[in-house]
Amino acid sequence: MNDGIRAVDSPERILVGNSFPLSLIRRRAVIDPARPAELRARIERARVASLWGHPSTLPAVSAIAGYDLKPATDRPTLRLSDQLLPELDGEAFFECWIVSPDFAPGYRPAVGEEVAPERILGWQILRLTFPNDPDESYASTRASS
Repeated sequence: MNDGIRAVDSPERILVGNSFPLSLIRRRAVIDPARPAELRARIERARVASLWGHPSTLPAVSAIAGYDLKPATDRPTLRLSDQLLPELDGEAFFECWIVSPDFAPGYRPAVGEEVAPERILGWQILRLTFPNDPDESYASTRASS
């Protein structure tokens, strides 16, 4: 597994996390299911930022990604850029990958519970992209129709 220290000269940047708040989608977005191999291949070609928020599952997801997804800060927070893109630490992203655990049917972690890795049955991977369509932005629900 890559230890997160590799230098990638690519101008491409991706964001990887365990969730993405839909309330931050203010422009056209496309969500596609993906396979672990697709995530690993993408990580090899891009600079990676992580917003992983759960230390207990970090080793398991890092193994799936083939890359150390430990974020630069604990429990990082997204905001919207001026272009209405997700922004982390002053860097905006057109592409985000959401890797979330699958649990047994009916199981839902308690509020504040750190899930033990053995409770995870598998992983769901979604690729979220924001096409560069400036006319497709929706800053608020008060926008004219």
